[in-house]
Amino acid sequence: MSEEEPVPVNEPKVTSRVEAFSDGVFAIAVTLLILQIQLPRVDVNHTLLAGLGEQWPSYLAYSISFMTILIIWINHHNFFRLVRTVDHPFLILNGLLLMAVTFVNYPTEIVAKSLQAPNSSLLSSFGTDQNTAAIFYSATFIFISLCFNVLWRYAIHHNRLIDKHTDPHIIAAIHSQYRFAPLYYVPPLIIGIFSLAASLAVDGLIAISFIFVKPVGD
Repeated sequence: MSEEEPVPVNEPKVTSRVEAFSDGVFAIAVTLLILQIQLPRVDVNHTLLAGLGEQWPSYLAYSISFMTILIIWINHHNFFRLVRTVDHPFLILNGLLLMAVTFVNYPTEIVAKSLQAPNSSLLSSFGTDQNTAAIFYSATFIFISLCFNVLWRYAIHHNRLIDKHTDPHIIAAIHSQYRFAPLYYVPPLIIGIFSLAASLAVDGLIAISFIFVKPVGD
């Protein structure tokens, strides 16, 4: 193609810029998580060790959220191994997913503050703000899973954006993994009605279990 010839507007786009932008957003999201942890209170009557110990809710919420975002990034990375081109709707859907991911630090902070609140209880929090925090936290992950599913379904519909030579069995296996992902966070959401601690425990187990799931196609 000569320098004078214009580039066709409908030429398939490469995914490198989308992946680079997405990776940057994921990096910002996990950075925001650690920035939510404040320095411990230290004075003549309050030691550093005591201050560090009091912040365990922040450590717990940070760990669960970090592992969850890590799993989302791993799936996003593996997903893009199949994507060969992008279009405008795909960019919007990917942006919606990234927006949801960067939002995670907000409910993470709310959960940590709820556990640190006076008169908070690890065993039961029925009818308190802790219930709201637990439900809000799990609902955020449900929304992220739904965004990921919509992005995936859009890309694979009639092989719209994926490599047409991809083994259909691999697509079917990935589809089977993704389609039930939003349901995984329904139990912790329901449990959160009764106990924030129990809800967080289930969220943590989900994150840990996903870490040991080998990506399809590897």
